[in-house]
Amino acid sequence: MSELHVVLGATGAIGSAVVAELTARGHRVRAVSRGPVTGPNGFQADVTTAEGAIAACEGAAVVYQCAQPRYERWVAEFPGLVRPVLAGVEAAGAKMVMADNLYVYGPVDGPMTEDLPHAAANPKGRVRAEVDGMILDAHRSGRIRATLGRASDYYGPGGVNTVIGPNVFAAALAGKTVRWVGDLDQPHTIAYLPDIAAGLVTLGESAEADGRAWHLPAAEAITGRRFLDLVRARAGGGPKVAGLGRGAQRLIGLFNPTVRALGETWYQRERPFVADDTAFRKAFGPVKVTPHAEGVAATLDWYRRHAA
Repeated sequence: MSELHVVLGATGAIGSAVVAELTARGHRVRAVSRGPVTGPNGFQADVTTAEGAIAACEGAAVVYQCAQPRYERWVAEFPGLVRPVLAGVEAAGAKMVMADNLYVYGPVDGPMTEDLPHAAANPKGRVRAEVDGMILDAHRSGRIRATLGRASDYYGPGGVNTVIGPNVFAAALAGKTVRWVGDLDQPHTIAYLPDIAAGLVTLGESAEADGRAWHLPAAEAITGRRFLDLVRARAGGGPKVAGLGRGAQRLIGLFNPTVRALGETWYQRERPFVADDTAFRKAFGPVKVTPHAEGVAATLDWYRRHAA
């Protein structure tokens, strides 16, 4: 039988995309979630406990760690989630692929590369650096094999808990104002969910990926204004576009803890935020990424099919 690939957080946006990518590549998959999981590959387990994580990872060759706490709970809960997952991966003798992001660097001048220091001073950036350190320390000590795939803000089919989600795509289809979180005219790397999944699975399949972080391939950085123009054009051209500035974020944050939590990383939204994926492309190329126009069209189609 083929090796077993286990996806933790399989009902989330990234996790479900990884399950789809693994299935398309012919891998044997176990899709793990804390809540009920439909389908023949579903497995219910609470991986915040060692017992649950060990059960979820049993027999795995590769474990994709796509589970995470609610955004506003990262600092309090992320390390406590990763510790039992490490125990589960170690008990299985498996490799861990961490679905990571770019918070560890903090504000930088110029495109972000993997050799930048983990200089984030904000709580979310520090906790992500702590989690990454835990994983790579476990790799260096020989407890597990591990690699990290870092991506920027994402959009795509199934991406509803994201700043480039309903406030963009559902709003456009409803003819409402389409809102970009941050400065409309700053270039920003945006990742398409299936491209994130493809990158993570490539890391899972490749021994050369082990022991370090990689920036996952994405289409070219784009301004919010240009991205929203693509959405408007594909949706029929009606909705207006607007940027959600710092003042509005503070006001909405009085009532919405997730929006409030965006404030500590607002530097990502008021200056260029560009990830350099050259290292991945050189190591694992040739790499095909989805053009933004194609990704926008597919995402709008998904929102049309899943409209309430």
